[in-house]
Amino acid sequence: EIIITPKMSFGTGHHATTTLMLESMRQNNCAGKKVADFGTGTGILAILAEKMNAEKVLAIDCDDWSIENARENFEKNKCGKIQLIKEDHFPVSGKWDMILANVNRQVILSNMKNFHQNLNNGGLLIISGILQEDKTETERSAFAESFLTDNIKQKNNWLCMSFKKEGIV
Repeated sequence: EIIITPKMSFGTGHHATTTLMLESMRQNNCAGKKVADFGTGTGILAILAEKMNAEKVLAIDCDDWSIENARENFEKNKCGKIQLIKEDHFPVSGKWDMILANVNRQVILSNMKNFHQNLNNGGLLIISGILQEDKTETERSAFAESFLTDNIKQKNNWLCMSFKKEGIV
C-alpha cells in the first residue's frame, strides 16, 4: 500500500501512464538494484522501488512543488533510502540498473543520451508519457543510443516502453 497526497504534482497511480509504469515495475525485479526515477512528481514510482527492496533510489524533479510534495510522500510512506534532488535533466553521474521516466516525449528524447550513459550494461529504461503516435520517433531515438526494445504496453492512447542496454560480451 502506498499513500499519496498529490497536491500540485503528477502521479497518483490513476492516470494511464502511471498505471503502466507501476505494472512494468512489478514485472521487473527492483530488489537489490539501483533505481533512478526521473520526473518523480509525487514520488510514487520511487516509493514503489523502495518497497520492492531496491538497494538505492534516486528521485529527480525540476519543480519545487513536486520536490516538496515527494518529500512529504516519502515521509508518509516511511521511506528512508530515497535521495531526492532538483534537476531539469538526467544527471550524468552514477550508474543505475533501472531508470524510470514518466514525463513527456520531448523531455525523454532530450535525455536519451544521458539515460544510456548512466545505465549499467543489462540495465532497463522504462518510459511513459508517450502517445501512440510518438512511438516511431521514440524508438528511433532509443535505437540511436543502441537500446533494444524490451517491452511495449498500451492503455488508451498512452504507451509505456521498456528498453534494455545490451551488455558487452
